[in-house]
Amino acid sequence: MKKIVCILVAMYALQGVAQDTQQAVTNESDLKYRVSFPAIILGNIGKGGERTNTQHIEFHVKRELDPKNIIGIKFATWRLFQPMGIQWWDGLKDKIDSETEFYPGYLRETGIGVSYQRMLWKGLFASVEVLPQYQTYLDLDSNKIANGFKLYTSYHIGYHIAFGKKKRIFIEPQIHGQNWMFDTNTPDGFKRLDNKWKSYFLFEPNLYIGIKL
Repeated sequence: MKKIVCILVAMYALQGVAQDTQQAVTNESDLKYRVSFPAIILGNIGKGGERTNTQHIEFHVKRELDPKNIIGIKFATWRLFQPMGIQWWDGLKDKIDSETEFYPGYLRETGIGVSYQRMLWKGLFASVEVLPQYQTYLDLDSNKIANGFKLYTSYHIGYHIAFGKKKRIFIEPQIHGQNWMFDTNTPDGFKRLDNKWKSYFLFEPNLYIGIKL
């Protein structure tokens, strides 16, 4: 009789451990997705129709394949008022203040792309993003001039920092560079300015804010 009771108690205890383990696995599985956005888009709030308002909107949805590999989908749209290839050492801020390199209008770029993020050591990561973009060239009154296409890529080095009991909220300070190609059907007034500068931009600091789901 005592053996039967011991067996029943042991089976009950093992069942409890199994349930706890299953719950832990389920909770871990529930946090495989990430939704994030760059903090830079918050800087456009309140700028309204200002000439330098990039109207930047960007969101990422990512899926952890395993603790090291993360893939994602990126949606982004922004409005450029001058060439993107003006580097920091070219006097980027001075060009904005003087308005000497402003387009004769705006360039709206919108696209949906893919990303791959590789965790290197603890929170340190590297990632690459590829974003095909549909372009719309506009005059200063927001009338369409032409349409084009651009293939935009970016390369990131950053650090993942998670907060909270379940580490669901996170930030990712990072620095990245980007380049672009196949910039098609560019109107002459825009092309003249683009040709003065690079087809890449280096050392852009950024901060992404996100949540795990």
